[in-house]
Amino acid sequence: MNLPPLPKLTPWRAQGLALLAGLAAALAHPPFGILPGLLGYALLLWLLDAIDGPRPLRSAFLRGWLTGLAYFGLSTWWIAEAFMVDAANQGWMAPFAVAAMAAGMALFWGLAAVLYRLIRPSGVRRVLVFAGAYAVLEWTRGHILTGFPWNLPGETWRAGSAVSQVAAVVGAYGLTWITLAIAAAPAVWRDGRRGRIAVGAAVAGLVVLFAGGWLLRAAPPPAAGRPPTTVRIVQADIPQESKWDERRFAQIVQAYVSLTARPYAAKPADIVVWPEGALPLAINDYMVPGSWVRQAIVDALRPGQLMLLGGYRYEGTPDKPVYYNSLVALRRTASDVEVVGIYDKHRLVPFGEYLPADALMTRLGVKSMAHLGDGFATGPEPRPLRIAADLLVQPLICYESLFPRLAKPVRGVRAIVNVSNDAWFGVTSGPLQHLNLASYRAIETGLPLIRATPTGVSALIDAQGRILPGARLKLGESGVIDGNVPNVGSPTLFSRLGHWPFALLLLVSFAAAIRVPGGRSLEKVPN
Repeated sequence: MNLPPLPKLTPWRAQGLALLAGLAAALAHPPFGILPGLLGYALLLWLLDAIDGPRPLRSAFLRGWLTGLAYFGLSTWWIAEAFMVDAANQGWMAPFAVAAMAAGMALFWGLAAVLYRLIRPSGVRRVLVFAGAYAVLEWTRGHILTGFPWNLPGETWRAGSAVSQVAAVVGAYGLTWITLAIAAAPAVWRDGRRGRIAVGAAVAGLVVLFAGGWLLRAAPPPAAGRPPTTVRIVQADIPQESKWDERRFAQIVQAYVSLTARPYAAKPADIVVWPEGALPLAINDYMVPGSWVRQAIVDALRPGQLMLLGGYRYEGTPDKPVYYNSLVALRRTASDVEVVGIYDKHRLVPFGEYLPADALMTRLGVKSMAHLGDGFATGPEPRPLRIAADLLVQPLICYESLFPRLAKPVRGVRAIVNVSNDAWFGVTSGPLQHLNLASYRAIETGLPLIRATPTGVSALIDAQGRILPGARLKLGESGVIDGNVPNVGSPTLFSRLGHWPFALLLLVSFAAAIRVPGGRSLEKVPN
């Protein structure tokens, strides 16, 4: 079959198509869910193969970077909302912050394009090399400068769907490689018979993904072997800008304690969870013995109940305090509460919770301009928190839930607890995407997820990333979620092997990149 020639690809047309490819791939992610947008990766591969100018590496970088610019621009535009909380002082920075974030993240896609062009083999094997080049740079994006693995291509699939279950085997990075390889395959359709075979193989691979994921999802979870643990998640729907008004502090406290004390339709909760940043004051200050806030919390709880409370606290001397973003576990006694555990956030947000190269940034004036203060101190590496003699949970605060290996499998852990202050991002796609990304940690570990946020989306999620029926509070909704913590799933392959399956997939890309001496070029295969 002789295919008609493609139209001439001028530089401007190539750059416009690169932007289109990035927008399409971003639209495939929740909450948009336009899955045909995955063909944006095929368009990107075709654009990289079509380079014929005198400076191919520079052209590859530009096309890859423009694709990433559009992808991350649409994926992270919601960070502008954080600057609107204090619009008078910081609102002017919003467009610059969004542009800088997208441009910085896009550098990884530009470098991936260069890497692909450097090692690109002939024939249909280049699909595997493309998947490997972009997957390894996505892994790098998730680790350098603490990392920001937001919207990995492998997390395009809605958490809880059939395809998402494959993360239990290969993790989010492995699923990124698989997603890229399948989605990019149509780019080699014109490569004769073998090109069409490659596209057919990609379609077959997609069918296998759906079927395998469906089987994994259909498998019943192991029996609990113990009485169910009950939980109440509290979402008071307090906008972030309201927390800066000292006159509203009492109203905020009342909103949380009244929801906490709401009558139960069935058995009272064993655990009550408040989100990160629930109250706009240091935990040390409002939980000091004798304070009216402490007494209000005591009155809202029942004897024996546990409470997980997100907020900031400090240690050290009054003239030199050290601040931590923490999750504090309390237990209601007969007439008071006692602290039974503390988890301090380990993976901090660059430019949000700490300033990289602090001394340099201070001299340049970035610190004062961004109103960062001294930021938070880093807590120890994440480990489970024992909140009762027989109850272990794995806390992940806010964006720690983006990192596949922070929820390390430990025998006896009952659930992941993810508290997050997504109120910073208002009613945008950001909180909805965060819910999807956090749910992948449940799939990878086989642990249920308890997620609490101030303004949504809070949810109770099973070990396969599915939100339980009726166990979700939407954006802008006030209320509680009462339910049994879902059963722990079977140990996953990813929880046992970590990133080794991903490394094996990268090895496939490496093997595909090897040039075989005397081998016949696949481009010469006749139509």
